[in-house]
Amino acid sequence: MAALRNIVSSSAFAAVRRAPSAVSIGRRGYAEAADKIKLSLVLPHQTLFASQDVVQVNISAVTGDMGILANHVPTIEPLRPGVLEVISATSESKKWFVSGGFANVHPNNSLTINAVEAAPLEDFSAEVVRANLADAQKVLSGNGSEAEKAEARVEADVYEALQHALSHK
Repeated sequence: MAALRNIVSSSAFAAVRRAPSAVSIGRRGYAEAADKIKLSLVLPHQTLFASQDVVQVNISAVTGDMGILANHVPTIEPLRPGVLEVISATSESKKWFVSGGFANVHPNNSLTINAVEAAPLEDFSAEVVRANLADAQKVLSGNGSEAEKAEARVEADVYEALQHALSHK
């Protein structure tokens, strides 16, 4: 700090240390039952939700599962393969399986989710998922190239997450 004082004039340093008077500190409140968040769920080839009012969105973030309500603190969360649950104003719940992407919570009660791929959870067959997981695990334990094994690792991770989601509907 002393070195900084030698570089910057004392009046300039004092101005930097003073708290700016024009900055206001906002308070964050809690979501009320009537509060909504505008959800946009976008895939590269399709828009599933376009600024639709919902009560809550539950996501599978890399940092852990989280629920997003109105007045949520702004954040950007990378998504891992898992379930995305949308709860409407009528308390109807719709579950989607998302392969990955990003969730952006904006300060104006809006949430944008950009996903690589998403499909309704009920569209998946547990038997097909189990068979595809077994195929991916065979490639992983076989003599394939590093590229084949890396691709199989991604497939296995997604199928394991999908299998978990289907067993906990």
